[in-house]
Amino acid sequence: MDNPPSRQFGIIGAGRVAQALAIAFAAHSAAPPLLWSRSPEHTRAAAARVGCADVAAGADRVMAACDFIAIAVSDDALAEVASGMRKMLPTDRTPFVFHVSGRSGAAILEPVRAAGGLTAAVHPAMTFTGHPESEARRMAGARFAITGSTPEATGQAKHIVGLLNGVAVEIAEERRALYHAALCHASNHLVTLITGASDALADAGVDDPAALLAPLVRAALENCLDQGFAGLSGPLLRGDDRTISDHIDALAAYSPKLLPAYRAMALATIDELRRTGTGASSRLTALDSLLAVP
Repeated sequence: MDNPPSRQFGIIGAGRVAQALAIAFAAHSAAPPLLWSRSPEHTRAAAARVGCADVAAGADRVMAACDFIAIAVSDDALAEVASGMRKMLPTDRTPFVFHVSGRSGAAILEPVRAAGGLTAAVHPAMTFTGHPESEARRMAGARFAITGSTPEATGQAKHIVGLLNGVAVEIAEERRALYHAALCHASNHLVTLITGASDALADAGVDDPAALLAPLVRAALENCLDQGFAGLSGPLLRGDDRTISDHIDALAAYSPKLLPAYRAMALATIDELRRTGTGASSRLTALDSLLAVP
């Protein structure tokens, strides 16, 4: 078990991630975590919703009172927040200040580090949709991408992840954007893909597209996570150009908005088949020609 809590946690922000963090950190904080955001109304609402956090009068109060400070604001607001915090650092101790953005590393907090703080990026690789209690639980076992400004800061980041019962994965500063692009490609684009497939099924007359897709998509996801690209099945793998031709004709006739995405994903799949040497070259060339935009 953890030692009895003896340090204070604070959170700059009042949105979905901030609320989940407040719940997750409450058991480790000497007093209820302090919340502050630019909107007093939103901050009060967030504190009331989680039921285990107090509202700070200002960001300076969070900095003055807290040993661990999470910045849970939008990516585009991070630099401005970090710049404003540089004059608020206490002189009697060294707080650990970290942000939870996926895109940025520790360098964006350089004003805080230069003023004497320990800084890092600690990004939970999961989605936050506005259910803080369940999302706080889901952080246990999740991976967290950490990037510290110093070895000591990296150690503190690992400590934070440990408190959340997560698993720390170190990402180099210069690879943070690549890491985040990969996550967005896997999760955000998946939503677009499934939505497009659902819309096409509705155009085909299916009353409940989600119910029809669910077993297939879950099996495909599990196969891919377990086997990688070897989990691929279907007409592109078989080189079945007649089936693909029928798909293109049907999409053009009944669900044309999906056709550009279908072409793009099919061509990307063919590229991977070619790269891995999985498909016959002549078949792949024929499919390339079939899928080319007329």
